[in-house]
Amino acid sequence: MYITLIILFLSAIFFMSGKVRSDLVALCALVLLIIFGILTPEEALTGFSNSVVIMMIGLFVVGGAIFQTGLAKMISSRILKLAGDSELKLFVLIVLVTAFIGAFVSNTGTVALMLPIVVSMAMGTQINVSRLLMPLAFASSMGGMMTLIGTPPNLVIQEALTSAGYTPLTFFSFTPVGLVCVAVGLIILIPLSKIFLTKKGDKDRKGKKNKSLKELAGEYQLFQNLCRVQVESKSPLTGKTIQELSIPQRYNVGIMEVRRQSSSSRRHFFKTMSQEMAAADTVIQENDILYVLGDFTNVEHFAEENTLKLLDTHATEGTVEAKSEELEFTEIGIAEIVLMPASNLVNKPVKDSGFREKYGVNILGIQRKRQYILKNLKDEKMHSGDVLLVQGTWENIARLSEDPSDWVVLGQPLAKVTLNHKAPVAAIIMLGMVVMMMFDFIPIAPVTAVMIAGLLMVLTGCFRNVEAAYKTINWESIVLIAAMMPMSLALEKTGASNLVSQSLVNGLGSYGPYILLAGIYFTTSLMTMFISNTATAVLLAPIALQAAIQLDLSPYPFLFAVTVAASMCFASPFSTPPNALVMPAGRYTFMDYVKVGLPLQIIMGIVMIFVLPLLFPF
Repeated sequence: MYITLIILFLSAIFFMSGKVRSDLVALCALVLLIIFGILTPEEALTGFSNSVVIMMIGLFVVGGAIFQTGLAKMISSRILKLAGDSELKLFVLIVLVTAFIGAFVSNTGTVALMLPIVVSMAMGTQINVSRLLMPLAFASSMGGMMTLIGTPPNLVIQEALTSAGYTPLTFFSFTPVGLVCVAVGLIILIPLSKIFLTKKGDKDRKGKKNKSLKELAGEYQLFQNLCRVQVESKSPLTGKTIQELSIPQRYNVGIMEVRRQSSSSRRHFFKTMSQEMAAADTVIQENDILYVLGDFTNVEHFAEENTLKLLDTHATEGTVEAKSEELEFTEIGIAEIVLMPASNLVNKPVKDSGFREKYGVNILGIQRKRQYILKNLKDEKMHSGDVLLVQGTWENIARLSEDPSDWVVLGQPLAKVTLNHKAPVAAIIMLGMVVMMMFDFIPIAPVTAVMIAGLLMVLTGCFRNVEAAYKTINWESIVLIAAMMPMSLALEKTGASNLVSQSLVNGLGSYGPYILLAGIYFTTSLMTMFISNTATAVLLAPIALQAAIQLDLSPYPFLFAVTVAASMCFASPFSTPPNALVMPAGRYTFMDYVKVGLPLQIIMGIVMIFVLPLLFPF
């Protein structure tokens, strides 16, 4: 038993540190349980064949199809338009729409879908976006409590109940609890967000594209680090491609744009200079004006070695005076993207990102925890939640929206979903899945219903290809829950689970079931601030079950306390992926989550301690 507790303790420390991926920590713990003979290999691998894990995989695919076909985007965009210019209406609609989508799509996917829509609407209506994004993240978690498939902890307590021989929960058993969560969330968040969030984040921006983009360029100090050089007749750069020259590696500067005199007489009347993205295959010509980003000393060295003329701040381009501290955003623009927790780019250096090769865009800067990384970018490793400033043609920036599993584009219109004609198909399949899970007279198990729906989404073309379907699956979450499930078996097998539940019963049981329920709820809530909600639910579900059995009480309210507490964790930006995802976009600090999230988390807990026994009597 002590070895099991030591392994669990070490796992918790690594989970909290965040220096090692959570799925690797879980796998290491699983291997140690096998090595010390606590679990047999067969027992250790039961998690990977567990119906909960298989259901999670299927739900990722179903949610991904809803995302890819634009079904959720169409619903949310149309509903949000009802708000008009009213900030309160927009706030309420964002919470309600997000909660509704979160009932069927993973909370991370829900936030990834809603984030660019909300940012764009806030900019257009001059509403402070920081007041909306934290409630958006919280609403996605609250919506997860509406259905059986809304969040992994719901599936965990379902598994605990069915394994112990209790009546399984239905698809909508969670809905009353979810409705209470959303109602409490709305009542508390409206005043808290107004008091603590209105002065944070972006200043109100008008809907004009040029103003907001120039503010963005200024924020990343592009103006201070931007110089213009003109290619002279004897320059060794003439006739060579940018890729051949290896300028970033040799001079530690980057070419953003190439402007050259237009040869078209038709274009001459409208624009004397053409604006061209500095792509790898761009051939540099005589008299080209290069917009170079980097330290002035490095730019000066680059100009001297390559016979380039440094232009002063008021030198003209063609017949138009152009200041070097200004950028044009006609054909080429800039935008911010936020890296998702499951992005393939996490821990990769910028030079290996493939943005230029695949999408034709450049990374100009990184915003991380309110700090800006603008120099030596090529070797900088990207982190989850990083905001990248990218530059490219507007068409290529729009194409970035096609990979919502890797990043979210902020403040720019999403690319047209090429599979929007499949939205009705996705809607019918999802509705069929819900019906199969709702009604007991349909002899199809929930996991089978999810597998059928996931397979139909692929076969009916709701994804571009099978690879796109696989890409929607968050394998880190899958491996984490599959590897942690046997830990609960080890705790039960060695008597550790019984010991902890006995301690809870002895310490709190004598004060009545409400105090025990409160103890389980707030223990779960506290643990979720440091460990993922899924891992917390896996560990505490069997303990709550045993505590209820020892007092001869119904286990339902206690297990619901575990799943609600695990999902309603708002006081930390790192307790759930949605909280972390909106942090850079809303420019929140850790204390913002404490000021807004902690009161909400405590009030939600107090309400649930009294509501859960009413819905599921002891």
